[in-house]
Amino acid sequence: MDMVSNNIQIKMDQDADAQLRIGFIGAGNMAFGIAKGMLSGNVLPININVSAPSSTNQGRFQELGISVTHSNTEVVSGSDVVFVAVKPHLVPLVLSEVSPHVQQKQIIVSVAAGVTLAVLEELLPENSIVIRLMPNLPCVVQEGALLFARGANAKQEDGAVLRSLLRCCGLVVEGPEAWIDIHTGMSGSGVAFVYLFAEALAEGAVKMGMPSALAHSIASQTVLGAGRLLRDSGKHPAQLRSDVCTPGGTTIYGLHTLEQGGVRASVMSAVESATEKARELGRK
Repeated sequence: MDMVSNNIQIKMDQDADAQLRIGFIGAGNMAFGIAKGMLSGNVLPININVSAPSSTNQGRFQELGISVTHSNTEVVSGSDVVFVAVKPHLVPLVLSEVSPHVQQKQIIVSVAAGVTLAVLEELLPENSIVIRLMPNLPCVVQEGALLFARGANAKQEDGAVLRSLLRCCGLVVEGPEAWIDIHTGMSGSGVAFVYLFAEALAEGAVKMGMPSALAHSIASQTVLGAGRLLRDSGKHPAQLRSDVCTPGGTTIYGLHTLEQGGVRASVMSAVESATEKARELGRK
């Protein structure tokens, strides 16, 4: 495909996004992050509808011009793409409620951790188009990492619709379902691991005499800058780490202390634990 054809295709995808009616069942952080990311693209707030049992989280959607309701069936009946963004244990209850209103052409996207495509397809009408998606919190600032897997009846075109809708949320990747739980452990939960590291960086600076507010500001910028350099340079993290280490300098001394504390093994184990928990949720 040449550049002109590619630009025309992108324009067509964007125009299609503007026409799509999007529904969210659940008004938590994941739903808010995805919705906010979509709005920075071509999706119009008037075409988004969000349902939740209480009004607690609905105000922030309303501030963006998004319609809210307490009716899940209303959301499903009026949407082309429905995001099921409720806690995993609520998925069977919610899908049994809305199932009679699901139409074959609708795309049902689940962001519930651990709930497999097989379970989703069993709970929905036969031949339903189902996609399983795992986003992460930085979708709120359009820097998310999102992985999706298509169900048995979801075609490539359905994946393309979702990819186009989410393109302003951050990095969007399709993969086999087996990767979803790993992505949950590494990136969904990994965001919190990075925050813990940033907090520890700042506390180290406070211990050495820097004011707390300044330490936290510099720590957040350090994490942001390191992340962008890692992403944009395309270099392996070990190469970038080596680039910072001068022989006999401050960094290698600090890294030695981190290695003595077992930080590498702890992080690997944290990803493993979070992944296993996601798999356990799926088995339940």
